[in-house]
Amino acid sequence: MAETKTFEVAVIGGGVIGVMTALGLIQRGITVIIYERAPSWHEISAGFAFTAVARECMRRLDPRILEVLSRISQKTDPDQAEASTSYWSAYHPATKDEAEDESTSLLFRLPANKLAFWGCVRSHFLLGMAELLPEGVVQFGKQLASYEDNKDGSKVTLVFADGTRAEAHAVLGCDGIHSTTRKLLLGADHPAVRPSYTHTVAYRTMVPMDAAIAALGRTKASSACMHCGPNANMMSYPVMNGTLLNVAFFAHEASPFPDPERMTTPASRDELVRLAAGWAPHMAEIASLFPETMVKWGIFDMDEHPAPTYARGRVCLAGDAAHASSPFQGVGACIGVEDALVLCEALATVLQGSGRGSSGAPGAAAIEHALRAYSRARVPRGQWVVRSSREMGEIYQWRYGPTGRDPEKSRLKLERESRTVWDYDVGRVVDEIRVHAAAAATAA
Repeated sequence: MAETKTFEVAVIGGGVIGVMTALGLIQRGITVIIYERAPSWHEISAGFAFTAVARECMRRLDPRILEVLSRISQKTDPDQAEASTSYWSAYHPATKDEAEDESTSLLFRLPANKLAFWGCVRSHFLLGMAELLPEGVVQFGKQLASYEDNKDGSKVTLVFADGTRAEAHAVLGCDGIHSTTRKLLLGADHPAVRPSYTHTVAYRTMVPMDAAIAALGRTKASSACMHCGPNANMMSYPVMNGTLLNVAFFAHEASPFPDPERMTTPASRDELVRLAAGWAPHMAEIASLFPETMVKWGIFDMDEHPAPTYARGRVCLAGDAAHASSPFQGVGACIGVEDALVLCEALATVLQGSGRGSSGAPGAAAIEHALRAYSRARVPRGQWVVRSSREMGEIYQWRYGPTGRDPEKSRLKLERESRTVWDYDVGRVVDEIRVHAAAAATAA
């Protein structure tokens, strides 16, 4: 009788990257259980966007993921001449007409090129992917409390806050910026356990397109724009097939954030209107379209204390748990999608290779080698995107030395950073991971 290959993986966290990783593993014949601390599916109804590289990763993970995104996204066609992100002065224009006048207010444009963003609503994307999961794959109300990576080669033991236990051959921490998995993997006293406050807050909403056009003009409302000024900036782009404009208003604050554990604090429209006072008229009009009461988000990242490794033993980190970044480059989730593909390919290669234990599952040493190869492949890119995104935010808010107030220096800097995103050769990385993981499995 042929040996049965069983490989059980626990995914900690049922967010976008956790679900996407689970789908990729299932597609490769690996058994998965997602442990999500919330009582049901949860995701903020904010907009985010995916690059062409991220979409290629989705296709390789499971083509159905890309199909979900395609159904709900607002697409940028890189072949269209107007496909670009435009960067505007939102501070100096005295009138709305002047604010729409490219000759006086446009700082520069960056062509979409291979970025070719597809924008969507986070919650819609998560729920669309969740529908693809087989029944019984998700367990809600499961907050990870501890784990034991047993040295005798048996499975990793998970202990949850409700007192229940579970086992898996490998554990993937996709549990976000306040990752419990990261704390357990690095140790409670490690500086990378806690993200750092960037001293920037964000106010987010989605505006009906007719109101957005009235405030910004049709050209700005129908494309991706960055509105720049001293110590604040606003990012906007259409989502939901052009019916809504996703708007995020960012402001620099010198004081500590009130609640760094929750990362949100109550806010009001009046607060935002006061921030926009003295800026160009269209900014005040957009501010008036925000809800009367809302929350503002503290922007935290891992720039000051990056995780030195994403894997230890048979446990690893992916997405924001590994490299939470600020949103200014707009590719934090995209880097997480890359993580998911590289991780799935590494584990699939181990499953296909030798080094299996008596149960037919890959041996502990083979899994450790594969996760170590994943970490080596991803740490440099993860740390780069965190630093780059923080620098971009300083440029948008005219705080990046002389570059921030110099449109040409800013354009050149942003162009170099964007090229680093779109020049990522995911096929080459996947091929290298397969070779390393297969060699490690054979040696193990």
